[in-house]
Amino acid sequence: MPKTPYYITTAIAYASGKPHIGNCYEIVLADAIARYRRSQGYDVFFQTGTDEHGQKIENKAVAAGVTPKEYVDQTSSVIKSQFDLFNLSYDKFMRTTDEDHERQVQKMFKKMYDKGDIYKGYYEGWYCVPDESFFTDSQVVDKDGEKVCPDCGRPVQKAKEEAYFFKMSKYADRLIQYIEEHPEFIQPVSRKNEMMNNFLKPGLQDLCVSRTSFKWGIPVDFDPKHVVYVWLDALTNYITGIGYDVDGNSSERFKKYWPADLHLIGKDIIRFHTIYWPIFLMSLDIPLPKQVFGHPWLLQGDGKMSKSRGNVLYADMLVDLFGVDAVRYFVLHEMPFENDGVITWELMIERINSDLANTLGNLVNRTIAMSNKYFGGLVRSTEAVEDVDADLKKTAAETIENVDRLMDELRVADALTAIFDLFKRCNKYIDETMPWALAKDESKQDRLAEVLYNLVCGIETGAAMLAPFLPGTAGKIGAQLCTELPAVADIKSFEVYPSGSKVTDKPEILFARLDPEATMKLIEEKFPAPKTEENAPAGEKSGEQIEGAVGLELKPEITYDDFAKCQFAVGEIVKCEEVPKSKKLLCSQVRIGSETKQILSGIKAYYKPEDMVGKKVMVLVNLKPAKLAGLLSEGMLLCAEGPDGKLALMTPEDTNLPSGSEIA
Repeated sequence: MPKTPYYITTAIAYASGKPHIGNCYEIVLADAIARYRRSQGYDVFFQTGTDEHGQKIENKAVAAGVTPKEYVDQTSSVIKSQFDLFNLSYDKFMRTTDEDHERQVQKMFKKMYDKGDIYKGYYEGWYCVPDESFFTDSQVVDKDGEKVCPDCGRPVQKAKEEAYFFKMSKYADRLIQYIEEHPEFIQPVSRKNEMMNNFLKPGLQDLCVSRTSFKWGIPVDFDPKHVVYVWLDALTNYITGIGYDVDGNSSERFKKYWPADLHLIGKDIIRFHTIYWPIFLMSLDIPLPKQVFGHPWLLQGDGKMSKSRGNVLYADMLVDLFGVDAVRYFVLHEMPFENDGVITWELMIERINSDLANTLGNLVNRTIAMSNKYFGGLVRSTEAVEDVDADLKKTAAETIENVDRLMDELRVADALTAIFDLFKRCNKYIDETMPWALAKDESKQDRLAEVLYNLVCGIETGAAMLAPFLPGTAGKIGAQLCTELPAVADIKSFEVYPSGSKVTDKPEILFARLDPEATMKLIEEKFPAPKTEENAPAGEKSGEQIEGAVGLELKPEITYDDFAKCQFAVGEIVKCEEVPKSKKLLCSQVRIGSETKQILSGIKAYYKPEDMVGKKVMVLVNLKPAKLAGLLSEGMLLCAEGPDGKLALMTPEDTNLPSGSEIA
C-alpha cells in the first residue's frame, strides 16, 4: 500500500549573510517534524533553500566588489553549511537563481498579466532597502526628524518608479471565505485573527510586483527593464522546487506532493504567506497549502538578535561548544508554541546538565552498567512482576499517545517535554525498585532481572520517540542497547526490547556535565563581545554617561493614540503559586477592583510566592490573554530591570491606594 505523501517547507533564507541561531531554529523545527512524519510512515518531502534576488543583495555585492551571482553563490554556501551542522534530513535545497525556477517565475508573471491580475502603473512611497518593503506616509515612523521603517526602525528613502501591480482585492473575498471555512489553515489562531482583522477585512491594497531601480532579479521577459519583485519570486519556490510548470507539464513530484501539508515560517512573514501567497495560487488556479504555521522567535537574553547590538549567536559557535544534539534539544525545547523563546549561555548550560546529562545520560549509563554488573549484559523478562511496574508501563503508553497528539498540533516543545517525562519516570522507577538492594538478595534475582528489563524497555521506547528530535543521541542509545530502534509507527506496546538480548559492555557517556563557571570562562575567551555602544569602554560611548544609570535602547516612537490603548491599574496579589515544571514562572491571582485576574510572570528567580501575597502592583489589564506553560495569563505585572538583569516589581508609592485605581 503506498505511503501517504507529506510535503513540508521552511521559508527560504535570504542570502545576504550568515544566519544566526534564531534563523536556524526554523529548519531544526522543520527537520524534527519531517523526521517524525517519516517515522509515522509518511512519504515525506522536505524542502528548504535560499532567496537570492533583490536590491539589498545587489548593494552588498557592489560593496564586496563582486557580481551579485558570485555574492549569492558564496552566501548560499555559508547558509547551507550552517544548516548542515544540525544533521538535517531535507530532500531538496533550492535556490531562486536556479534556472528552472527563474524560467517558471517569468511564465507565471506572464500568465497573471494575460489574465488581467497584473497591470502597469507607478509607485510612489517610502522604501526600506533592508526589508525590501514599500510604505505609505501614514505607515512610516518619524524618529529624530527622519523617516524610518515601522518594522525594523532603519531609515527609508522616498521612491517613485514605474512598476507592475497585482490586483489583490480581486481575490480578497475568496480568501476570507477560504480562511473562515478552513480554521486550521493559519496557525496559531492568534496569527489568523491578526491577518483577518488587520489586513483582509479592512481591505487589501494592490501589491507592487516589479522594480526598475535595480537589476538583480528575474527579468520580466516581455518588459525587460523590470525585474520581478521579491515576494512573487521567493514564494513561488514552494511549487517550482517540486516541478510545477505553468504550461501544464508539471512533474510527477508536483502532482504527488502538492498541495503542501505545512509551510513553516517565522511570525514576521506570516502576512506574505497567508495573504499574498494564497492569492497568487488562486490566480494560477492551484490549490492552496493545507496549513501555514507562524512560529515565534528565538531571542537572545537581552532581546532580538542583531549584529549592531553585538548579541548574535551562530550555529557553528554553539555546536562547537556543546555538540549538535545539545543545541537541537535546546532550540526545540525552549520555544513555546506561540510565544518567543529565550536563549542564553547560562540557560543552555543548565539544560545540558539537568536534562541531557542527568535525566537522560545518567539513566542510560547506570541502566547499562547495572545490566553488565549483575547479569553480564543479558537483559531478560522473568515475569517477576510487581505493582510498581504497571505505572511505568502506563506512563510509556501514554507518552506514545501524547507525543502523537502534540506533534499533530505542532506543539514540538511539549512533545519533547513529554518524552523527557518518560525518562524522568524511569529514573523514579530505579529509586522505587532499588536494584542495588535486590542484587544483595539471592532470592530476588528474577525480580532484579525484570526491573532491569523494564528499564531497558522504557529507555528504548523513549529513545525511539526521541529519534526525530535528537537523531544522533537516539542512534547512540540504540547502539548501546545493541538494537535497532523501532519507528514511531511500530511502537505498539511497552515491551519492545527482545528478551534475552545483551546490551553493550562498553557504555558511552551521552552528555558530560559542564562546569558552569569554567564553561562561561571558556565562552568569554572564545567569543568576546564585540565593542558596541552598550559595552564600549568608558570614554568611547557617545553622549554623557551618568553614574549609576542604565543604558536604554529606545524603541520606535509611538503616538499618544497608541499609548491610550493601554490600560494600567493598581492590583493586589491575593494568591501566588509556582508554575509546575517551569523554572521562571509564578502564577498570581490579582484582584483589580471587583475582578480577579490570573497573571503569569517570569519572576520566580526574584520573588517567593509567599512574599508576593498582599503586594500592591502595577498591572497592564487589557493585554490579550495568552497561554504560558499551559495556563491562561490575563494581564501583565510591570517590572523594572536593573543593570544586573534583576527584575523588580513596580509598586505604587501610596500602598493605601485601593485595587482597581487607574494609573493615568
